[in-house]
Amino acid sequence: MTSEELDIAFKDAVARINAHTEPFPADFLLRLYAYYKKATNDYGRPSSKKPIINAFKTNALFQVKNITTDEAKQIYIDLVNNYFLYRK
Repeated sequence: MTSEELDIAFKDAVARINAHTEPFPADFLLRLYAYYKKATNDYGRPSSKKPIINAFKTNALFQVKNITTDEAKQIYIDLVNNYFLYRK
């Protein structure tokens, strides 16, 4: 997949998530959060009002620190595709 194709697929996956109206499992949201932040090079601190949520987000970001932005995009796409493929 070319870089341009990867970007298009990533944007499509983000749009699918944003258009979905049912709640997602918390662990899935944390993974999406971390890979999205890595894929978009957004290194801002988590900004939840609840410290425990910030701790979980920070931990999720720490777990993806050694992957590239393209790897993060691909993993995000795979997570979204698998979620919609296997959800009931």
